[in-house]
Amino acid sequence: MDISARLEFQRLRQMAELSLEEAATLTFVSERQARRYEDITEAGCDPSPLALEALRRAARRSEPVQPIVTDLKERNQTPFRFIDLFAGIGGLRRPFEEIGGKCIFTSEWDRFSRQTYAANFHDDPLAHEFAGDIRPYAAEPSRVPAHDVLLAGFPCQPFSIAGVSKKNALGRPHGFLCDTQGTLFYDLAKILAHHRPAAFLLENVKNLESHDRGQTFGTIMNVLAAELGYRVQYRVISSHPWVPQRRQRIFIVGFRDDTDFDFDQLEVPEGRQPVLGDILEAEPSSKYTLTHHLWTYLRNYKAKHANAGNGFGYSVFGPGDVTRTLSARYYKDGSEVLVEQKGRPPRRLTPRECARLMGFDGPRGERFRIPVSDTQAYRQFGNAVVVPVVRAVAKLMGPHIQAALSPPARAEGSWKELMVASG
Repeated sequence: MDISARLEFQRLRQMAELSLEEAATLTFVSERQARRYEDITEAGCDPSPLALEALRRAARRSEPVQPIVTDLKERNQTPFRFIDLFAGIGGLRRPFEEIGGKCIFTSEWDRFSRQTYAANFHDDPLAHEFAGDIRPYAAEPSRVPAHDVLLAGFPCQPFSIAGVSKKNALGRPHGFLCDTQGTLFYDLAKILAHHRPAAFLLENVKNLESHDRGQTFGTIMNVLAAELGYRVQYRVISSHPWVPQRRQRIFIVGFRDDTDFDFDQLEVPEGRQPVLGDILEAEPSSKYTLTHHLWTYLRNYKAKHANAGNGFGYSVFGPGDVTRTLSARYYKDGSEVLVEQKGRPPRRLTPRECARLMGFDGPRGERFRIPVSDTQAYRQFGNAVVVPVVRAVAKLMGPHIQAALSPPARAEGSWKELMVASG
């Protein structure tokens, strides 16, 4: 079974805005066969190269003109190229497109996240490579196209509180001692060292700053600033001014050349703070209501830990509240963010409400496509960034990216790269 070909069939069909019936007609197969092409769990025939090429041509014809380019010309701004590493479902990408960026390379290893990403970003496969594992590209960085800005929400599990606690309990190494995910930062650094883009934005969990008594974060900053020579700033930002969720993440910004970028100038919304009621669906399905058995279990579990002096347990929120952090484990029981319901057990958030809570949709939005199961959607949103927070960071970075792309800055950057390459 060629899973990548099946995901590509679905991605191209959605880019071309074709129904399964229309895609079947275009590729000369039955609608049932077209449906099997997109089913990554069923054994059977994979889409042929000719079928994929037919969809590719249809996708090119239906690709809309991007209005941002015209707007940039009116503002005398230069479009810039960026790459999206450890991309998840694209939370870093959209805000940088809004300030004039064009994504030319994406890397994401999880096939379900790739499915959601492809459903929401219609890239020309001839001009945009969608890679899985980034490590082969880091081993040969020239395979990654030249770019002006690098975005990366590099894997956070080795540095998160939950991840560290779990690995400690199992007696396993974590952080930079981890033999798997912990080394991916160095793969990212290899790409930065080879291409030396004008700017980068990295995102991670708040605990990155304090992990291993600050040694992990110190190592990262040393690599970025001392070894790679970037002007680096960071800031821990809470999502609550933008969405009704208390979610703190660390954002690291670097510029290759001198700049007056100042993270303290970040624009934070003022006035009325968003609350949970802003993003709730009017009539959610009853399937999201907890069973009486699960609700009883969660209450007993919380009472047991309360008697032991621990703070573990569920949290129930009303429409006027602000939630805890949504996590990737939400699919298990939803216990960290339950929605109160009068006269019956509380319920989980729906995937659509999670999209709104993370800012992929507006408070009443429905535009973000969720083509995966509820379980996968919960994992994806729990691992994602809050889009409006990234939008504020991108807006702050925008003028400095433009300044770095001006002809003098480009020439200086090329001269410096030449000097580094020549020793």
